[in-house]
Amino acid sequence: MARRAEANNRLDDAARAGWLYYVAGRTQDEIATVMGISRQSAQRLVSLAMAERLIKVRLDHPIAACLEAAERLRERYDLRHVDVVPSDPGSSSTTVGIAEAGAAEIERWLKLPEPQVLAIGTGRTLKAAIDQLPAMECPQHRIVSLTGNIGLDGSAAYYNVIFSMADAVKARHFPMPLPVLASSAEERAVLHSQSLVQVALKLGAQANVAFVGVGELGPDAPLCQDGFLSQDEMGQLTKSGAAGEICGWMFDQDGALMAGSFNDRVASVPLPSRDNASVIGLAKGRRKYEALRAALKGRIINGIITDEATAAYLLNA
Repeated sequence: MARRAEANNRLDDAARAGWLYYVAGRTQDEIATVMGISRQSAQRLVSLAMAERLIKVRLDHPIAACLEAAERLRERYDLRHVDVVPSDPGSSSTTVGIAEAGAAEIERWLKLPEPQVLAIGTGRTLKAAIDQLPAMECPQHRIVSLTGNIGLDGSAAYYNVIFSMADAVKARHFPMPLPVLASSAEERAVLHSQSLVQVALKLGAQANVAFVGVGELGPDAPLCQDGFLSQDEMGQLTKSGAAGEICGWMFDQDGALMAGSFNDRVASVPLPSRDNASVIGLAKGRRKYEALRAALKGRIINGIITDEATAAYLLNA
């Protein structure tokens, strides 16, 4: 208990130092004087505030090259929303940059005074975006999960973000109380007939906007890493022409949903109509190239948040 209190006190100090540095514009020498500590301690506290993500930085100045790439993507793929962020060639992160941009766009929707239905997918990038959201009071909105939030062992799925979002955003949240995959098409039909599930299905169809991750396929794909698919099953899917997945829904290189037993077992809410809703995919990096290109080609998504390098690939594919 004493160690926990000590850790909390240190985070309090880091938050104070971070606020003084990034918001109040104080120098590290000034922070040291204000807090009664050494300059080295002030420097460490500011670094801790960044490392613990107590400070969230957003760039307000539009970068011309990113804006140009976004406009070309919008024209080529007839998109409703495009956001291209700078690439960091030295970083291996698949979320930095687009998570912050995704959080800004989600926040923009949440600030609308008119009631909205926001549909939320799953995945590491979306979770990183939700973690960037400030606390908000949005009683006029409804937020629905597009994917099941139960893992194979019956526990809450780690990368299902509806519960993380509920902690930050005070709005009505509607989880999908199902596993990601049913054992058969017949089981899915039974599950979808339940009244609680029907609520989520109807809300998903009414969504004004959906935010989704775009999953690549292969032995290191999230569906394999998280235990939802075996390597053999993944191999069969790729051999049959699958190029990517969104909320579990498999699609081919032309962006057409694949017919067959796998998609018949997906318990996710169908993606809302792209004619009526913005369906925004968050993804970047070489591993996502093929899946993103296919999703855009088939208009599975009509919006994208990505980085410069990925945008360049999509414009030249």
